[in-house]
Amino acid sequence: MDIDILVIGAGPAGLAVAATLIGKGRRPIVIEKGETVGASWRAHYARLHLHTVKTLSALPGLPFPNEQPRYVPRQGVVDYLSAYAAHAGIEPLFGEEAIAVVRDGGAWRTTTRSAKTFRSSVVVVTTGANQHPNVPRIEGEREFAGRILHSRDYREAAPFAGQRVLVVGMGNTGAEIALDLAEHGVATTLSVRSPVNIVLRDVLGRPTQETSLLLSRLPRRVGDALASFFARVSVGDIERLGLRRSSMSPLRELRELGRTPVIDVGTLARIRAGEIVVRPGIRRLHASTVEFVDGTTAPTDAIVLATGYRAGIDALFPGLEVPVDDHGLPTHVVGQGPLAGVYFVGFDTRQPGGLLRTIAMQAVAVGERICAGAAAPVRA
Repeated sequence: MDIDILVIGAGPAGLAVAATLIGKGRRPIVIEKGETVGASWRAHYARLHLHTVKTLSALPGLPFPNEQPRYVPRQGVVDYLSAYAAHAGIEPLFGEEAIAVVRDGGAWRTTTRSAKTFRSSVVVVTTGANQHPNVPRIEGEREFAGRILHSRDYREAAPFAGQRVLVVGMGNTGAEIALDLAEHGVATTLSVRSPVNIVLRDVLGRPTQETSLLLSRLPRRVGDALASFFARVSVGDIERLGLRRSSMSPLRELRELGRTPVIDVGTLARIRAGEIVVRPGIRRLHASTVEFVDGTTAPTDAIVLATGYRAGIDALFPGLEVPVDDHGLPTHVVGQGPLAGVYFVGFDTRQPGGLLRTIAMQAVAVGERICAGAAAPVRA
């Protein structure tokens, strides 16, 4: 099928790009491997809320409804994405998973798993950073008699009632799953291997997201120092809780490593209350216990691996080298050289203010460039 523009993915980034292009008179084709828009949001754990305020998280052209709270819950985001697609007149082709994008003369040929092909002058990849769960190998995992699952497969605490659960990794997902378990009376342990930056979601009623945006506009040395100061003052001493504070400021760690600080919504209080036990990294598993690198052990019935994801962009472009960072995320929004005509939206995790805000800005910029036929490089 010969078309003008192909958008791969019908999550927030794909919808935002498609809506921007439609608003400029273009008619992109959107393909989505799932059976509905925002498929990944529908699969997230039940208690998830945005950590960013709704006024700074909306996609271009449609704010979140007034009745939604400041921090929109998962179902509210799902409903918003469905409404957004209808509002913009976006009708994705569902059940079409892109598996290869290759050069075809002066165009791009995209093949899907169902063997459909789309030949287009422009391809916008919006499949996101969370495509493939990162599942580390753990010594002794074959001996372990309990259940091991990735956080992608966690929905709610009810199936773990009466069990002893170890959550591995203290990013935002791990911290919130541990909190969800503890809130429902599940004996919860949190394995934290690396130093962390922790900030409160709100300080004195002000969203930390808004504060981070203000600090990011200051000279870097000043903004970084203030970010570290505010984190220490508002969060307090985390070392006595068994956690290690990162030597980098939250802003610098985000900017240079793409690592979002842990936005605390109650996990620290549960740790202080002894309802979540903090342990170091895992040395090995035994039949019914976990041995940690400090020599301690803990009886465990189930393990939730909050160990992140991989984007898998390289596999989508066989024979081409896609410039990616240490996390496998594209380093450019606009493809250059052999990738001219390809755009990557929704992969930039290094900007203050949250990913949805970044997606909204990138969608508008990419839409304008496509319509203007521009090909100048834009770094993520």
